[in-house]
Amino acid sequence: QVQLVESGGDLVRPGGSLRLSCAASGSIFGLGTWAWFRQAPDKQREEVATITNTKSIIYSESVKGRFTISRDSARQTVYLQMNGLKPEDTATYYCFRGQVGNEYWGQGTQVTVSS
Repeated sequence: QVQLVESGGDLVRPGGSLRLSCAASGSIFGLGTWAWFRQAPDKQREEVATITNTKSIIYSESVKGRFTISRDSARQTVYLQMNGLKPEDTATYYCFRGQVGNEYWGQGTQVTVSS
């Protein structure tokens, strides 16, 4: 089992920055995928940033150039640095771990971008 706990969500003005953290615990294996998803009200969940099992990094077009995903293996923490935030980035952000055919999700952290 893997447990994921997100933090760092907040209310921020357009153009501002936030860093989300995902603290992982449990049986984390070397091969697997880390990702951040988001879901806005009445919209489908969207994958915004991914570290694949081959360590490639992929961003959705909507966040490319503004968001950065990274991982601190020693702390078993995954980060999402978000710069140049826009109102359309408002959503609940979820951390995801995929390994050995299983999927794990955090409880989500709310990001609201508004003036």
